[in-house]
Amino acid sequence: MDFCEKCGSILVSKEEKNKIILYCKKCGFKTKDYKPLEISENVEKKPLDDVVVIEENEESLPKTKVVCPKCGNMEAAWWLQQTRSIDEAPTLFLRCLKCRHSWREYG
Repeated sequence: MDFCEKCGSILVSKEEKNKIILYCKKCGFKTKDYKPLEISENVEKKPLDDVVVIEENEESLPKTKVVCPKCGNMEAAWWLQQTRSIDEAPTLFLRCLKCRHSWREYG
């Protein structure tokens, strides 16, 4: 945010002769050499890995009646995990007890 050198008002941008300038709506002051600020960021995002259940504890997970989208079996183990920010609902993970296919449902 820039301010007018003459009256102190906030300068606003506009395009004039294929160039962006800042000008004051109150007194008409214009900047001569304005370069817009460009911010860039390279974000390396890893794809979500497959759901991993610790095999030795799988039999201790609670079970529910739900249809497996892969084999149609009617029973799966489930667990909750906080995968997004803390103010959002946790993700429900399910694993078919027959074919061991894992999937997730969002709350």
